[in-house]
Amino acid sequence: MMPTPVILLKEGTDTSQGVPQLVSNINACQVIAEAVRTTLGPRGMDKLIVDNRGKATISNDGATILKLLDVVHPAAKTLVDIAKSQDAEVGDGTTSVTLLAAEFLKQAVKKIKEIAVTVKKDDKREQRMLLEKCATTALNSKLIAGQKEFFSGMVVDAVMMLDELLPLKMIGMKKVQGGGLEDSQLVAGVAFKKTFSYAGFEMQPKRYENLKIALLNIELELKAEKDNAEVRVNCVEDYQAIVDAEWNILYDKLEKIYNTGAKVVLSKLPIGDVATQYFADRDLFCAGRVQEEDLKRTMMACGGSIQTSVGSMTDDVLGRCALFEEVQVGGERYNFFKGCPKARTCTIILRGGAEQFMEETERSLHDAIMIVRRAIKNDSIVAGGGAIEMELSKYLRDYSRTIPGKQQLLIGAYAKALEIIPRQLCDNAGFDATNILNKLRAKHAQGGVWFGVDVNNEDIADNFTACVWEPAVVRINALTAASEAACLILSVDETIKNPRSSVDAAPAGRGRGRGRPHAH
Repeated sequence: MMPTPVILLKEGTDTSQGVPQLVSNINACQVIAEAVRTTLGPRGMDKLIVDNRGKATISNDGATILKLLDVVHPAAKTLVDIAKSQDAEVGDGTTSVTLLAAEFLKQAVKKIKEIAVTVKKDDKREQRMLLEKCATTALNSKLIAGQKEFFSGMVVDAVMMLDELLPLKMIGMKKVQGGGLEDSQLVAGVAFKKTFSYAGFEMQPKRYENLKIALLNIELELKAEKDNAEVRVNCVEDYQAIVDAEWNILYDKLEKIYNTGAKVVLSKLPIGDVATQYFADRDLFCAGRVQEEDLKRTMMACGGSIQTSVGSMTDDVLGRCALFEEVQVGGERYNFFKGCPKARTCTIILRGGAEQFMEETERSLHDAIMIVRRAIKNDSIVAGGGAIEMELSKYLRDYSRTIPGKQQLLIGAYAKALEIIPRQLCDNAGFDATNILNKLRAKHAQGGVWFGVDVNNEDIADNFTACVWEPAVVRINALTAASEAACLILSVDETIKNPRSSVDAAPAGRGRGRGRPHAH
């Protein structure tokens, strides 16, 4: 007689376990990898993703694509998470991480000690060249690969302007439609879009040299009386006195600001028409409703501090810069602050046609900026284009032969899995992957450490001399994260899903006007 099964889980709970569960997890991860597989490398294609609100995004950044895909499968979500962690930690290599993890799963592998070759930076010129090469490699596989020389120089300049901590927030990105990509520019200082302005604004000067800047968080306009305010007056003079007092308060504030000697007044809060006219009469420039991050970046660049009252406007709270001007950029007007004494900030103004194109350019530059920051902090670099993966693969194959037992198979499988990167680069470029991989294996066996795929000539090349470089930390992070994800997914052999809560479907019979049934 069969024993009665004991039911521990709520009815409707979905459980799956054992080998089918493992196969299901591995298949789910393969599907995720397929989604980003064709975006790898200079010949990778872009994906057009439309979200539930109908917003279209064109991107070949692995992290962006995986974020926009609404992944439900629990194991596949792990892959999405490692791509996000790679993006947050290093900024590039997100497609590689997903492909490697999926390939490791196919081969079922164990963790590995990373090998990386370091290159020391000596003089500044050599360091700059190294950084530009790293930025170029990061931009190679993006939409803007055609302008990689132009943008890699701009990215390195931008990062070099920051202080030792290299804060990412201090590089502002502004997008202006119109013009070509080559019209993009880097402003050593701060640039932001002209804010909403009142009458009288056109009379204000739009250019100053060697000026002082007042940074405020004060409202400079007459306030309408509150609806529920009640003021009892006996005669017209009393009422006039109240009105005069309001005007006097405002004029008193404006006079104090004028007396500081500041030529540009920026405020986070509105600056009204009276104040605008007052400043225009005295040759001052003012801008209200400035975004907080722009105001803070102006403070970081020009010095001074943001004031919440005009009572203590001494000279040391004012910012200073060599040149202020308002310039037409495309269809917008921009305020530029250049020659800032404490300039530890910069702004990149991107130009281009379609909005999606500029957004993708911004994402591409973000990757390049992150890579340059990493290369400054960690001065070890490796050759890209599948070179480091092939060298690791060869190293592991040799190492696996020294180990008896089943571990030899695992390490051999890991070595094979690493070849997915050069193989996919060949596939995306339309080359014969088997032929190129055989050449690479032979070259690495002869000691050609940095030989990888040459996408331009359908051959193999020494990618170190060809300057296809990336920081070692990118590869280390990609391999570690991919290995961890593979181990994590392989260690799962059962998934238990609770049934959907019945909140989604309202219970029948309890329509409008009926209360809850009482428990008797």
